[in-house]
Amino acid sequence: MTTRFETLQRIVSIPDRVSVHVEGRTVKVKGPLGSLQEDLSHLPVSINVNDNNVRLETTWPRKREIGMLGTATAHVRNMLRGVTQGYRYELRTVYAHFPVTVKVDEKAKVLKIENFTGEKTPRYAKIVEGAKVEVKGEDISVEGIDLKSVSQTAANIKIALRSRRRIFESFSTEYTSPERDPPKREPSRQSERDGRIKTRVQTPRELEVQAGQGELAQATGRYE
Repeated sequence: MTTRFETLQRIVSIPDRVSVHVEGRTVKVKGPLGSLQEDLSHLPVSINVNDNNVRLETTWPRKREIGMLGTATAHVRNMLRGVTQGYRYELRTVYAHFPVTVKVDEKAKVLKIENFTGEKTPRYAKIVEGAKVEVKGEDISVEGIDLKSVSQTAANIKIALRSRRRIFESFSTEYTSPERDPPKREPSRQSERDGRIKTRVQTPRELEVQAGQGELAQATGRYE
């Protein structure tokens, strides 16, 4: 029998120079780098601020409620870290032949990628609100205090650079020989260009089958 707890709670400490205000299930965090707001009303948890700590609690939790409590706790921790330290993603453009040009369009809030694999049409990656993108040579940096905005912008850049081309390779099993009567080879057709015969190498299994058919014909009295 599994023991159930009446209440389950998680406590997150508030760093210095950071203020947290809770209205229902909406959390507002303000720190040295800026302010963030997150609506957690879709999660069955109660949120309170006591003694410089954020307390998140759920009642009679099952497996589903325990997971949602961990999700709410992670959101609060990411917000506290964002307003104090911030987040930074670093990417790099790598090419072998066609030099790629990357530019930031501040007005359209997109990252413009030109000459990707020699394409004439540029590609675009959306910059999510709250993220800042800088391009220095081949390095691309995405910064911000909101983890969701920064990570989604980095993901948009990677998605925009996916290759749309597919390379299909074909292999030929035929063997070309200049000999007209090669040993253990069956001629298939004659080349019109140089008069050589294109032959196919017989497998050991095919040779065994042919030998078996000859023995059977001799045993039954039929000769071909």
